[in-house]
Amino acid sequence: MSLTKFQKIETAFLKVFNEKSFKENLSKADFDKYLQGKEVLYLSKGETVIEEGDFPKGVYFIDKGTTKLSKTGFYKKEQILRFCKEGDLVGYRSLLCDEPFGATAEAMDDMEITFVPADVFIHLLEADSKLAYAMLQKIAYELGEASKTITFLAQKTVRERLAEVLLLLEQKIGTDPEGFINISLTREEIANLVGTATESAIRLISEFKQDELILVDGRNIKILNHDKLKKLGHVSI
Repeated sequence: MSLTKFQKIETAFLKVFNEKSFKENLSKADFDKYLQGKEVLYLSKGETVIEEGDFPKGVYFIDKGTTKLSKTGFYKKEQILRFCKEGDLVGYRSLLCDEPFGATAEAMDDMEITFVPADVFIHLLEADSKLAYAMLQKIAYELGEASKTITFLAQKTVRERLAEVLLLLEQKIGTDPEGFINISLTREEIANLVGTATESAIRLISEFKQDELILVDGRNIKILNHDKLKKLGHVSI
């Protein structure tokens, strides 16, 4: 099975952002600086990784667990932007732009995170051209995805958006041994992602279940018919 563009970019990044690669590609002094600067953090479900409005002190590499990135919108309503999982890097955009965090990252389960201080991370990019290129690819891809999101919200129906969101969640987060998407979301959180009222999300999930597109077990969802969901959501992932 061939890799998607997202998977290729993710694989290329992980190939160079790890201790083994740093040891091979950096000078001993630069590698020692990384080892001395990094810090392993352990967070419980509900704890905050980064807080919207805070100024970045470094970046956060997720070794284990999942975090929810959300932004406070009008009337202080939470808007979920995306979810980040094992192998993702959080906080680099604000750090590279030298501006406060534009979102809050909250642990969805118990997490293990490697914190890399700002000066160390910047030095890694300057010293390792392979890492710098992988970061450029990652940023360019995410910029493209942000543009797609604008079209997604403006032109697709709620039904089409739900189909696409479920497919994207499965692609991004993965599935457990039974095939359920590896994240447990409330109906309100799903509605937030889709951009609709909670009542509408509940109704559509029920319709998808009746149409045998998905299997629902409490907050857990398993996609049963990928082809029909792709056709419904007009997606090609």
